[in-house]
Parts: sequence; structure tokens; C-alpha cells
Amino acid sequence: MPRPGPQELEAARDRTVDDVIAGGLRVLFCGINPGLMSAATGHHFARPGNRFWPVLHASGFTPRLLRPDEERELLGHGLGITNVAARASARADELSDEEMREGGRLLAEKVLRYEPRWLAVLGITAYRVAFRDKAAVIGPQDRVIGGTRIWALPNPSGLNAHWTAATMAEEFARLREAAERDGRPGPPEL
Repeated sequence: MPRPGPQELEAARDRTVDDVIAGGLRVLFCGINPGLMSAATGHHFARPGNRFWPVLHASGFTPRLLRPDEERELLGHGLGITNVAARASARADELSDEEMREGGRLLAEKVLRYEPRWLAVLGITAYRVAFRDKAAVIGPQDRVIGGTRIWALPNPSGLNAHWTAATMAEEFARLREAAERDGRPGPPEL
């Protein structure tokens, strides 16, 4: 995947990246919003320092390490990707609380439409703002959307120094184990 230059990255500001989604997924991963690298390439978690793909593999969700341009393969594993806020920015802190809350409302509508078993929000602060839950902590949440349970996971951005790739993979694996225990059938029919 060729790396976009500075002008291409700046031109990607405010673009969107298509969801990787289908009905009945085991887990729908939800980023905060696309970064400029993701918007420029059209693929989720495309910035080289982002730990999403290595952590997803290390936690046992995928049998091998996928590249961002292989994101559609997630559907075959019953997994998908969306974002709280659709527009790309250089940093998540460029988004207003109002934009995040509106993103949470739209995300809830999407979850009701596609009915994943679990919604995994990647970033506790994003979850707290989008769903107005200041007391939320990493892990399973009490809130449900329809029949979908919610798990707040650490943000895999390289800027999140509070979590190592190893500790992140442990938390992702907790979600994977919960999704496997919930007794529903495997990946959806595509």
C-alpha cells in the first residue's frame, strides 16, 4: 500500500471511510474517527503506528496479521469496523463533544440496523462522551443497544501510551472470549 505524502494527507481531511459491516456480526469494532492516513488510503487503522491490526491478531480474533487493505476479510470472521464520528481529522481531539454525541446517536441507529452481538468502542473517552457515561471504565458496559452488548476497549492509537500492545491484546482477548461464550452461531452468511 503506497504511503500518501503530506499534501495527500491534508487533502484527506474531512473525508470518510466506508464501514466494513454486515448484519449479525460477532463484534463491530468502532474507532473514534478516521485519521488522515485512513482517509487518504480508504482503509481503517492505516497509520503505521496504529496497533489495531497487530492487537486484533495477538488477541486471537484473526488467524493471521491482516493489513489495512485486507479489512474486508474481517467479515468472514464475523467482525466489522465503523467509527463514532465519520469525518477524518489529524487527531481525535479535533472533534467537538457535540459531534461525538451526534456520532453516538447515529452509531446506536446503525447498531439497531445491523444487530452485532457486541459493539466494541475503541477509546474510553470517546465512549464516555458519545454515550454520556462519565463513569464508564474499560470492559463490558451495562448499557445495551437493542440486543447488542457494549465493550469499551483501549484506543489502539500509538498516541495511547497508557496501554502496551500486550496489555491491549489481553483486553481484546477478554472480549473475544465473551463473544465466543455467548452461545450464538459463528460468522454471518455473506
